[in-house]
Amino acid sequence: MSFCTTLLAQDRDIAQAPPMGWNSYNCYGSAVHEDEVKANADYMAKNLKQYGWQYIVVDFLWSYDNPPGSNIGNPFQKNLQDGSFVPWLTMDKWGRLLPQPTKFPSSFGGTGFKSLADYIHSLGLKFGIHVMRGIPRQAVWAKSPVWGTNGITADMIADTNSKCPWMNHMYGLDMTKPGAQEYLNSILNLYAQWGVDFIKVDDLSRPYSSAEIEGYKKAIDQCGRAIVFSTSPGATPVDKADHIKQHANMWRMADDFWDNWKEVLQMFNYARQWEGVGGPGHWPDCDMIQIGKLSKRGPVGGERYSRFTEDEEYTHMTFWSIYRSPLMIGGNLPENREQELKLFTNNEVLVVNQHGTNPRQLYKNQHAMVWYSHVPGSKDLYVALFNLDDEQQNVSVDFASLGLKGKIIVRNLWAKKDVGVFRQKYQEKINTHGAALLRLSNPVN
Repeated sequence: MSFCTTLLAQDRDIAQAPPMGWNSYNCYGSAVHEDEVKANADYMAKNLKQYGWQYIVVDFLWSYDNPPGSNIGNPFQKNLQDGSFVPWLTMDKWGRLLPQPTKFPSSFGGTGFKSLADYIHSLGLKFGIHVMRGIPRQAVWAKSPVWGTNGITADMIADTNSKCPWMNHMYGLDMTKPGAQEYLNSILNLYAQWGVDFIKVDDLSRPYSSAEIEGYKKAIDQCGRAIVFSTSPGATPVDKADHIKQHANMWRMADDFWDNWKEVLQMFNYARQWEGVGGPGHWPDCDMIQIGKLSKRGPVGGERYSRFTEDEEYTHMTFWSIYRSPLMIGGNLPENREQELKLFTNNEVLVVNQHGTNPRQLYKNQHAMVWYSHVPGSKDLYVALFNLDDEQQNVSVDFASLGLKGKIIVRNLWAKKDVGVFRQKYQEKINTHGAALLRLSNPVN
């Protein structure tokens, strides 16, 4: 088999179902340390891996020196465009960022994330990292040579007018310049050597950076390793749907999502805009799961368990599942209680996310909403009922509107039990901001 054929086969295998994992951002901001990443990986391997969870992702600023115990989210939000090189980042001579050894001791000596990735792989899990779009400003200042080129330096490929509005340490790349693609190739080759399985590339979507998105995809394709490509943040423009689904495996539909009911309601609206776009290899992303212990060191609010009520947490997981969003847990896993573990280990719910097809909204009004998807290989349907109101109420679904007739068996997937046999419609009394997730079956089929 040729190298190109191998890559095409890898590409077909990437993110065939929505990726499931953990990301360090919501609980540690920029300040996660290696021992904490390992602790979350250990927890996932012991408690979640058997349910399909597999990615461990180190989020932003792993090349920046956060002192142990620092309570830091974005430590450089003042004077964001002051032209300085603050924060100063750990970088090799080729202008490629490296893990900060004080946070990741196994990276001493320039070995990068290889040791940490090996540890996570030894648990049967996969390893991911967050990166910012572009090239470090300090590399441009230092005129760092671009690996794989003859005499091209960082200052020759940077677009110094292209700056992230909330981050002070990168310039965009001018992808028309010789050496720009080679720079992206060089960082992806480095990540492949480390054993990276997932990259979340930030600042690509607002404004939408078509040329750089294509550049990262080309760099992944040439690196020889199957790597999931996630773009962030949102809102990704809906009119770019054809482009983003061709080049990325998942993309954020909105800005950062946090544990606030109003943001859940807004996410429903974003998701409807992207209805019908997701599928094997390319998934609209509702953002991370705000359940568990959050914001231990920033970045938003004080340390806490999720502010969602128990019913809102069920709605959160139910919608992310029926919609087939990637599932990335944001809470610190070792501090999960029984209630968090129950939400993350229901195999009948998770199969809706991993295998349900063609999710669609059936109806929505100011009080209630219903989504459904198809069960592969059968005429059964998954149906999610949502109470959007501020008081308990009945939420109903008419079987004829789903193309179902006759006797219908209703199974409650959260409870893992059959509710009964119904004709014409099913309704359930649902708590304030709560949800139900069902499987509807016609016994004749």
